[in-house]
Amino acid sequence: MHAWPLNDTASTVFPLTSRANVGEIFPDPITPLNASTGFFANLEKGWRDAYVATGAWNQDLYDAAIPHNPIIMFGSYIYINMSLMRLFGVRVPGFTPEAVDLQYFGDMPGIPSYESEKRDFDSDAAASEKAGAWLVGQVLGATDLAPFDADRARVLDIRRTRPDLTTLSDADLAARITSFNDDLRHFFCNHIVASLASGVGLGAVAQLCAAIGKPELSLTLVAGIGDVDSAGASRGMWALSRKVRANAELTAAFDAGVSGLMGRLQSLDSVDAKAFRVDLESFLDEWDFRGQSEWEIRAETWSTDPELALSMIERLRLVSDDEAPEAKNAQRAAEREAAAAGIREALAGNEALPQFEAALHAAALWVRARERQRTSAAMLIHELRLASLELGRRGTAAGALPEPKRIFMLFADELPAYVENPAAFTDTLAERERVYLDLFNYIPPFVVAGQPADYTEWERRDAHTAARLSAGEVLTGVSGCPGVARGRARIVLNPDAADDFEPGDVLVAPITDPSWTPLFVGASAVVVNVGAPFSHAAIVSRELGIPCVVSAIDATVRIPDGALLEVDGTTGAVTVIEA
Repeated sequence: MHAWPLNDTASTVFPLTSRANVGEIFPDPITPLNASTGFFANLEKGWRDAYVATGAWNQDLYDAAIPHNPIIMFGSYIYINMSLMRLFGVRVPGFTPEAVDLQYFGDMPGIPSYESEKRDFDSDAAASEKAGAWLVGQVLGATDLAPFDADRARVLDIRRTRPDLTTLSDADLAARITSFNDDLRHFFCNHIVASLASGVGLGAVAQLCAAIGKPELSLTLVAGIGDVDSAGASRGMWALSRKVRANAELTAAFDAGVSGLMGRLQSLDSVDAKAFRVDLESFLDEWDFRGQSEWEIRAETWSTDPELALSMIERLRLVSDDEAPEAKNAQRAAEREAAAAGIREALAGNEALPQFEAALHAAALWVRARERQRTSAAMLIHELRLASLELGRRGTAAGALPEPKRIFMLFADELPAYVENPAAFTDTLAERERVYLDLFNYIPPFVVAGQPADYTEWERRDAHTAARLSAGEVLTGVSGCPGVARGRARIVLNPDAADDFEPGDVLVAPITDPSWTPLFVGASAVVVNVGAPFSHAAIVSRELGIPCVVSAIDATVRIPDGALLEVDGTTGAVTVIEA
């Protein structure tokens, strides 16, 4: 794996791939080091293991003609193999490839139908029997998050026992970067198992609601479930923002702007300011791994650049106390309980009632499991980031690298040679980074059937246009969280550059990951370009009680910034009231 950029050969057996879902956790191209020893290398292996763990098939089903099956790379962008996802939908009893499409694609146009790629071996009674046993015993029968709690304990121990990286030799740092592969493979396997299980749970709830003529309740029933780890940081930030809001000295420091804010906070000498710094440091210690694209080890996080976290607290301090996340979650929980009670009454004496209860329990449990494992994996990825940056800082001090982040242009098997002679890689890494940064200028196709064109033939971001909406026009997407809200559209392309975002605005984003979550707290609604009921924006919106529309194609281009919108999260309609 040295050819750069990274391009896989598409499978002829399982040809359909997509940026759906993976685009929200990996919106950017992957770096060589992360592809060869971090996220991609271990997620691909873990995903293989996860499918096998469900009983849907064995390892010998994968296309041996290509190196990567569940996920692959085109132009260094990661794609999910949707042919395999659909096959999973075929083989799991009660699931369907159409249900898979709804959860991952939303309502995106131009998606080839499952029938167009159906294979003779897709239906397999023996495999379905095994998958059915997994479904009944491990998905619907699960009672706790014990495997995921064990993984959390494991990563917390790794973090607790982290050595002082500055005292390690270069060789020891290089070895540490590649030392977590077994853990990462296991963590990612459990993450995918949880993702598959939560998809099955959400699908079962949706099917039961549709069967009794209440399809609109399917998302209400999985809202406000609580204990969702991806929303955890926003609660900590909320508490910090309340302290800023209540203290004139801290407010003045924030009023001067985010730039240089950490230094101003350090200079304050009052009791309240010192207490705030202690709380802030504790928060940053707990959430040091969080940041945009946090599974990319080259990405900045709240520990490598604390002002990223402070910028979120800056936005949150403007939100009034009655918008507290706990209150919103409680309201959604009450709505969920009321909806569930109504369905229980409708199904009283019906044999479908136990099925409903099992599906409802599984949907909530496995959404929590998915987000817990996702967070644990991000913590472990951060260990690779820290060791790499320390090695990169030494390369910069020695004059071999212009900046520490250049280290991420190495491939894993080059680490020993780099340690022996960093200067020998200077020119190679410079050229790789030049190509890497150029990749950001292109829009990866959302769906690919077969082998895509070379990335240089993809549409350039600076050339992409779409007709602006006028007053009265409607952009239709897919329901992510029910409810109706009005607010001014605020187009936010990066959570770290949301200075104009005000409480009550409608957050209009290309896609979101956990680093965006604090912005949700003050939003009246959320609209994203891509996504599905299974995506991050939808899950967090349901936790915080915010109407959400996903798969609103080109929303960030078509909706005028500042326009007054009405967002109907139940129907998926985004209406421009005033342009």
